[in-house]
Amino acid sequence: MGLIRFLRGAKLLGQTNEIPGKSLVEHAYEANVDIPTNCTSGNCGSCMVTLLSGKVSLPDPLTPGLDDEIVEEGARLGCIGIPTGDVDIDILPPI
Repeated sequence: MGLIRFLRGAKLLGQTNEIPGKSLVEHAYEANVDIPTNCTSGNCGSCMVTLLSGKVSLPDPLTPGLDDEIVEEGARLGCIGIPTGDVDIDILPPI
């Protein structure tokens, strides 16, 4: 089991143990961290966060909320991204 940590820049906002099969948004809720959402299908992008380290699943093909360039910058969607192992997330999207 991994540790999922949520940060804003260098500030740790909260953390929780990995819950297999649960999304980043569900982990954030467990860690008392707010990630905005408008959907749970990965189409709008309002829950976009930045993967700093670790592994978070990506849909194949990418949903309309993501594209190859922004994924390379660490973008993941909190509503559908499933973390595995130790993961650090900046709750702000890549710029």
